[in-house]
Amino acid sequence: MTVHRHVKLFKNGRNQAVRIPREFELPGEDAIMHREGDRLIIEAAAPKSLLAVLAGLSALDENFPEIADPIPDAVDL
Repeated sequence: MTVHRHVKLFKNGRNQAVRIPREFELPGEDAIMHREGDRLIIEAAAPKSLLAVLAGLSALDENFPEIADPIPDAVDL
């Protein structure tokens, strides 16, 4: 059975908005929206991959000290 709920539309600046009731909350902070005829579909966006998150980070502007990294001794296995 599909759950329906009547909601009010309102203006937020120049945008039209709707409060999403608790039972319809989506996970995360991003969503995907598209229209199918008169229907407006809002879906949870897939979480970003770790590589995508890392690519969005700004470079570090730090001077790191040199680290002594001697060649390890040979090991007989």
